Amino acid sequence: MRTSIIDRVFQQEDINFLLTNRIPRRLATTFIGWFSQIEQPLVRDLSMAAWTMFAGSLNLHEAKKTQFASLQDCFIRELKEGVRPIDGAADVLVSPCDAIVGACGRLEGTQLIQAKGFPYTLEDLLGNPRLIALYRGGSYVTLRLTSTMYHRFHAPCRCEVRDLTYISGDTWNVNPIALRRIERLFCRNERAVIHARVADSTQSIALVPVAAILVASIHLNFVRIPLTLKHKGRRRIPCRASFEKGEEMGHFRQGSTIILFGTDGLELCETVRQAARIRMGEPLMRHRRESPSSN
Repeated sequence: MRTSIIDRVFQQEDINFLLTNRIPRRLATTFIGWFSQIEQPLVRDLSMAAWTMFAGSLNLHEAKKTQFASLQDCFIRELKEGVRPIDGAADVLVSPCDAIVGACGRLEGTQLIQAKGFPYTLEDLLGNPRLIALYRGGSYVTLRLTSTMYHRFHAPCRCEVRDLTYISGDTWNVNPIALRRIERLFCRNERAVIHARVADSTQSIALVPVAAILVASIHLNFVRIPLTLKHKGRRRIPCRASFEKGEEMGHFRQGSTIILFGTDGLELCETVRQAARIRMGEPLMRHRRESPSSN
């Protein structure tokens, strides 16, 4: 019996992997991006019902509004005031989004982990020598947003965005099954690299929103240029924007992953561990407390 259950689980994983990663990914993503914006009640209701059947409950009781014009309007929904309290401790950086924690810890030089046995490097992910040197040996955390979660992301602390690079790429699924099978997956997909200076501090953070199949097109509130798969390669976008802790920075069209980096003076909070669920506004990192000097 137990063997049969395990076999079925592996079969389901195989089917999931084949369905999401063996189709024309960019074409499917572009189509769903168009389809999800159709503001027609029947299309909206049928597509939302289908999505709920496959993905689960959308938890719309927290949404600011209960009626939506389209599938996409539902996925990028705003929340009611107060349902995501922001931790106010001065030394704490909060989670930018609702998520399931993936691989996390300290970088070994410039190397970090995608999944067990699958390392990748800052060089491959960021591609910016200055940022690679800055975040070497720092802390990182992978935050996976499922398709049913709240899809907006927010500033982890009071900060100023100093640098933005958009990198066009593929649209592999970024669920755990794919992460265990596709090497350097995050480095292959469409992503943005947002580098920010922490206010009143010498520390810096980098948020790397990574898009995925059916989810490409990352929207950032602080740039006028739309980030879409139509752009090719790497594109540095001039920008300068200041944020308060918890202020909205942007959103995914449906859900994906954010990798957050902190420089060496920042460390993960004790509650942040792989497979834990975290909500936007909850403690994620903190400024390292210096040990008192011995006399």
